Formats: sequence, structure tokens, C-alpha cells
Amino acid sequence: MVRVFRLGLTGGIGSGKSTVATLLAQLGAAVLDADAISRALTAPHGLAIDPIRQAFGTEFITHAGALDRERMRALVFADPDAKQILEAIIHPLVAQETRRQAQESQASGKHCLVFDVPLLVESGRWRENVDQVLVVDCLPATQISRVVARSALSREAVLAIMASQASREARLQAADAVIFNDTLTLDDLACEVRVLAPAFGLSLA
Repeated sequence: MVRVFRLGLTGGIGSGKSTVATLLAQLGAAVLDADAISRALTAPHGLAIDPIRQAFGTEFITHAGALDRERMRALVFADPDAKQILEAIIHPLVAQETRRQAQESQASGKHCLVFDVPLLVESGRWRENVDQVLVVDCLPATQISRVVARSALSREAVLAIMASQASREARLQAADAVIFNDTLTLDDLACEVRVLAPAFGLSLA
């Protein structure tokens, strides 16, 4: 039986982590995206909606039946207890769906499972569940400029998000491999991924 390589992928907001995940998928990896799973759980009719409504009230659910993400973001930044309650609802559901997708990918013959987890370092539990951790890194100033350019978020909002994530130093300490994606072009980044790919059980053929 072929051994499946389990890669933890993380990086701060604006680092280019999602682009690296896409490049790994193009090389044959199965990418299990914790953010995408979380969004599905909080979309209309998602499994997290009823527990969120019971915990926080109907004002946190939109008319379409989804989580009001802006209202909830404001609450959890202001209230650490609210953040803990929300995480207690969402994290077990994300873990359950991640396991299901991993089993499905493994059964389909994938040799590399990439666990794309923005809060991999913060969660504490992920390190023991993966073979290696790949961190996509860049300078904080680059993170800010990228996110401001691509979104409607202000510089202050981006700084608040960065403050809620692990520090750059903590991510780098947890890394087995690092891609420094500060001034790389997309082609440069793809080359970096291809250099690392064989170590993750991916074939370049």
C-alpha cells in the first residue's frame, strides 16, 4: 500500500498560501481547505447555522440564512468569549468534514494530502497530525499591501486580522519548509513549489 504524505500548509493573510495550494493541486495533491469548509458550514443551510443562531441570536444570520460574517467578525474581535463560543461550534464540524474529505481523497488514490489551515500553528493539534509543515512567508508590509489592494479592508482591519493570527516568528519556528513569497513572480513561485514537491510525494512527470 502506497503511503500517503500529509502536508500542513499555512501562512499569514496575504502571504500567497492559497496560490501555493493551487500549485500543489496542479501537481496532483488533494487540497483540503479549512477556510472553504468553514465557509460552506456557515453558508445558507450549513451545519453550523442552527448552533450559531442558538448561541448568538437571529441577528447574526442573514435573510438568506447564512452567517453575517461582518457582524460576527466585529463581535469576535471585541469579545474573546464570543470567539471561543464560535470556535467551539465551527472547529469540530471543520475537523469532521476534513476527515471525510481526507478519507475520500486517499481512497481515490491521492499520494499527497495538503491540509490548508490558516490557523495551523495557533490550533496546536495540527502539528502532530501531519508529516511536515510548509509555511508561505512574506514581510508584514507585503501582507498589508496585498490584502488592502485585493479587498475592501482598511489597513487597520488587516492589522487586526494579523494580530489575531500567530506571529510570523511562531509560524517560522513551526515550519519544516518555507517559501519566502515576498517578491516572487507567479512563475518563480511555481518553480519553488516544484522544487519541494518530490519531498511531499508528488511526481513532476
